[in-house]
Order: sequence, then structure tokens, then C-alpha cells
Amino acid sequence: MDLFDSIKTSLLGNEKKIVLPEGTDARVLTAASKLKLEGLVNPILLGDETEVGQAAKNAGIDITGIIIINPAEVSYFDEFVEAFVKRRNGKASVENAREQLLDHNTFGTMLVYMNKADGLVSGAVHSTADTVRPALQIIKTKPGISRTSGAFIMMKETERLVFADCAITVAPTAQELAEIAVESAKTAESFGIDPRVAMLSFSTKGSAVTEETQKVAEAVTIAKKLAPELTLDGEFQFDAAYVPAIALKKAPDSVIQGDANVFVFPSLEAGNIGYKIAERLGGYEAIGPILQGLNAPVNDLSRGCSADDVYKLSLITAAQSL
Repeated sequence: MDLFDSIKTSLLGNEKKIVLPEGTDARVLTAASKLKLEGLVNPILLGDETEVGQAAKNAGIDITGIIIINPAEVSYFDEFVEAFVKRRNGKASVENAREQLLDHNTFGTMLVYMNKADGLVSGAVHSTADTVRPALQIIKTKPGISRTSGAFIMMKETERLVFADCAITVAPTAQELAEIAVESAKTAESFGIDPRVAMLSFSTKGSAVTEETQKVAEAVTIAKKLAPELTLDGEFQFDAAYVPAIALKKAPDSVIQGDANVFVFPSLEAGNIGYKIAERLGGYEAIGPILQGLNAPVNDLSRGCSADDVYKLSLITAAQSL
């Protein structure tokens, strides 16, 4: 079954609410209209109702029946202010909270935190930092996770792979790489992929010994302690993790024999370059980034995204909240 057919089946009857803070963007409006029409996800648009309606009219998009929330006009704004101040634990005054909650990403994240929505998708207009910062401040990471990370589901025909971290952590430590590996395996499982995790480097099983390769080798040791049930190994060059014939030569004793489907990159630089090469030269469709390690799903779009990207990431976000 196609990934999105599988996701849609899982969403039947669940009516998950997904916040779309960029309510006047034509791509977001198009995605919201499609989501509403299908009836699998209830989109929530943020913005002034008149401005959102006019933007939809100008673009010829039907948003009939879609919830539109103007943060400045909700009856529960004071309740949110109080909860925000408490959550920030001395890092925000009431005055600061009132100002920050007028920001659509911050308010949308509070909707998720206060259980008035199930997830949030932003980034069509805003930067990654604008999307991630409120999530880290309000929703925060799961116990035992030191920081969030960003994964892509890479799809080509029937193949599904997970690449991480391609969006958040610039220079992860060995501990952070191990956490990314474990969370990436969970992401894979949530979308029907039986995870086989490869920790990537420019070395395979000690073929080069540098500070960089030793960090990945240490991350493998930590990850195996964190999740001993996982099929996971490294350090691997990409070809040894992906091509069986090369794995047989370079890592004949590994549990990964060129059959990895979750790839953990040693740095953001490598991950970001890697997924874009696979997308642009390899013909893979890149879905994400999917933010990992948070207590509730918040996901980030590229500012170059299409309406279809918004639609698909909204479905994924809804599926994460199941």
C-alpha cells in the first residue's frame, strides 16, 4: 500500500485537528481546502477571518467550514497567557506572554499544548527557527531526549527510507547521534518501515580512524545500549550500508548487509546535502522534515514548498498524533 494511502486509512474516524498558522498563504489554503474536503483531518487556520477569507477568494479556493482563529480575539487568551507564563517558568512575564502569543506560531503551538489541537505544520512563510523555537519552549522534548532532530522520509516507487538529522542539529555529539538514531527508528516504525539503522561516516568499521569516525563509533555503542532491540550498526560509508555486495566486502560480520533503510548522518551538513542530492539527482521524493523527539507533533516546511507538500506533511503530522 502507498504510504499516504496507509496514513489515510489510519486516520479514518479520528478527526485530528492540525494547526496551520500561515492562514493567508495560497499554498496553505489549498492544502487546508483539500484536507477539509477529504474529511480525514480538520485544519485550523490562524489569522484575521476577513484577511484569510479574502486571500482564499483571491486565489479561488473554497475554505467553507474550515475553522479560522484570530489569536487576538479568542475568549481563552488570558488562559493561554497564564499557562504560557507557567510553562516558561520565570522566563516570560505576563506582558511578554501577551506579546508572544500574538505570534501565530507561538499561539498555534499553545493550541497543541493546551489540547485544543493535535499538531502543527508551519514553515511555508516562516523560517525553521520560527517554527522550532516555540515547540522547544512550550511542547519540549520527551524525557531522555536532549534535543529535537529532523528526519525526511525519502520515497521512490515502492522504496521508503528515513534520513536524519537533515534539519536541526548542526554538529551532534555521540550521545545526540545515538538519540537521533533511536528516534529515527521510531519514525520509521510509525510509517510502516521495519527499521534497519546505519550510522554513517566516511569510514566503514574502522577503515579510517579520526575524531569524526570515532564519534560515530561511540554513538553506535550508546544507541545499542539505549535500544538493544534495534537492528543497528556502524560506522558505515553509505555504499556499505546500502549495497549488499559492498557490505559483504567491507563489513561481512555486520547485522546490516547493504539493507539499511534508516540512515543517520554524522552532521547536519552531511544530512542536508545528502537528502537534497537524493531528491534532485536520485529522483526521490523528500517528505519532511519531520521533527523528532517532541512531546507532540510539530513539523516544519521549506519556504519553497508546494501546496502538495503542505497537504502531505499535514497528513503525516496527524498520523504522528495517533
